[in-house]
Amino acid sequence: MKRLFVYLKKEFKNHSFDYLLLITAGVFFLIGLNIFKGERLIEFIILLAFSSFYIIWGVYHHLSKDSLRLKIALEYILIGFLVLYLVKLLLIP
Repeated sequence: MKRLFVYLKKEFKNHSFDYLLLITAGVFFLIGLNIFKGERLIEFIILLAFSSFYIIWGVYHHLSKDSLRLKIALEYILIGFLVLYLVKLLLIP
């Protein structure tokens, strides 16, 4: 468990801009959903934009670390679309 915290601390220190960018985008995503609550098309566009941003962010993050593999890219794509599908089901009736 201690190794995990050491690794995460080092990861956040070395790539603080990447994680700050992801957190900022997440905050704007939540604010956008809250502002346009009830407008289905705009909510879906915001959700699609965030999912796309997440996929692009993941690919960029691993490219900058020189650790991008097809398996990792597919993981980000699948997680992005899974979140898109689940949030659409839960928040946008």
